[in-house]
Amino acid sequence: MSGSYDDSMIDVSSDSFWEVGNYKRTVRRVDDGNRLCNDLMNCLHERARIEKSYALQLSEWGKRWRQLVDKGPQYGTLERAWSALCTEAEKVSELHMEVKAALMGEDFEKLKNWQRDSYHKQMIGGFKESKEAEDGFRKAQKPWAKKLKEVDTMKKSYHSACKEEKLAASRETNSKLESNNSPEAQKKLQEKLEKCQQEVQKTKERYDKSLEELDKVTPQYMENMEQVFEQWQQFEEKRISFFRELLLEVKQHLDLSTEHRFQTIYQTMEDTISATDAEEDLKWFRSNHGPAMPMNWPQFENLDWSHPRSFKRRSIVDWSIDLNRTLSRREKKKPSEGVTLTGINQTGSDQPVQSVKTSSSVGSMEKTPDWSDEDTGSNPFSANGEGNPFEDESASPGLSVAVRALYDYEGQEQDELSFQAGDELTKIGDEDDQGWCKGQLKNGKSGLYPANYVEAIQ
Repeated sequence: MSGSYDDSMIDVSSDSFWEVGNYKRTVRRVDDGNRLCNDLMNCLHERARIEKSYALQLSEWGKRWRQLVDKGPQYGTLERAWSALCTEAEKVSELHMEVKAALMGEDFEKLKNWQRDSYHKQMIGGFKESKEAEDGFRKAQKPWAKKLKEVDTMKKSYHSACKEEKLAASRETNSKLESNNSPEAQKKLQEKLEKCQQEVQKTKERYDKSLEELDKVTPQYMENMEQVFEQWQQFEEKRISFFRELLLEVKQHLDLSTEHRFQTIYQTMEDTISATDAEEDLKWFRSNHGPAMPMNWPQFENLDWSHPRSFKRRSIVDWSIDLNRTLSRREKKKPSEGVTLTGINQTGSDQPVQSVKTSSSVGSMEKTPDWSDEDTGSNPFSANGEGNPFEDESASPGLSVAVRALYDYEGQEQDELSFQAGDELTKIGDEDDQGWCKGQLKNGKSGLYPANYVEAIQ
């Protein structure tokens, strides 16, 4: 038998690049490159959002705790050390906002522009580069694929002839074993077998010839495919190199450890915390809230009548005001005996100092406080424990005069108004014996003010 059929001869296509159509994976890599650009842009965009969110949370945290520390009871160098945490948060927040800006303003835009320049969309869909790769590979593979198709055809013919030969041989052998078969029938089977053997030989020759022709074009096929492949290898190499450089730039933007300002933040923070001194803080508290505080002890003072507007509160006046703080303004009396306490202007300027808000005279006090060493545990000037002893007086009926401030005035008590020179307000109460008027600002707030600080608007 000139040929035989074996199961090992069944064609099993491999996954090799050289197989017909397997170049499509290389073509698909162009589309994958464009998709990877989109993926990397989304990656950077998400990281930028994280940086921004972290920066805003840090900043909010720092501001909130700075306010709490400033308003809290902590003081001195330890307060500065605590505030250093808030300062660190604010400074680091600024750096992370810069990271966010760099990711979106530099890296994201750079990648977006590179993608636009490297991948060109077609009107009918897909990318120009993908079509070029597809056309290049198809052109390089077409001659070899044509020969390969012929080889496959010859191979099928040869395998089919082998099957027929094997079947004819089996029939011829069986006819010999059967005694009832005629010689004529055996002769036909013999002729059929010989004919099949001839067909096998012919198909084998054509099969061998097609393989020889395929082998001849294979080197050229490989060379052409290599050229096209290398072209798109270079295209992919550009993308990989670009991604590498871009990721290195992203790393530089994210790596705050190399940022000198980042290092300065924590060096300053460490110095501030290390500078905490318990002895200094305790000394500060003693000087500002303890026995080392200065004190204007009460002393006798005469009035200076050399200037008609010189009514400035001095320390003895303040002391007297404190004693009479709980007396109602409704209990004002005409001075009958004793000396009325007023301030003495020592500034030498023309600006008047507000009149003293005290009771009409020392003699108007209902009770003289006992300053003996024995503490009675009660306030001789208590306002009976009810209401506000400084309850505002009612406005004079029908009085409403527009006035303009001549000087700046900062209210010293809760029931006093504050204004600046040039502000306009409304006088709603007559001047009392101590030179105070009741007025109302434009914002609706009412209170007392020195009468000689304003003038009527003509």
